[in-house]
Amino acid sequence: MPELSELLASLPRLKLVAFLEGCKEAEFGTIAELCDLNKSTLSKAMTVLEDAGYVSVRKGYLGRRPKTWLALSDYGRRAYREHQAALAALTQTARENVVSMQPPAR
Repeated sequence: MPELSELLASLPRLKLVAFLEGCKEAEFGTIAELCDLNKSTLSKAMTVLEDAGYVSVRKGYLGRRPKTWLALSDYGRRAYREHQAALAALTQTARENVVSMQPPAR
């Protein structure tokens, strides 16, 4: 059975990785808004995932404004997909086992 990722047990980190799975790269403020995360929470999630190698961070400017862009690394993408597979496997295990444990219908 695939393994669940401990790093993705946190909802803000899971939201960030799931969002980044859907795009090549995204700007920090856009992620915060669309994932409904405050910037402090997103920053903490970003740091943990960057340290783990799940996310890459690129800093630059848009005009004169400093901006930060995030992207899911190949390692992070693989970990997220394994996490999804582990969740699906747990769901399938329940489907296969709980049905046989239910009392007979009256």
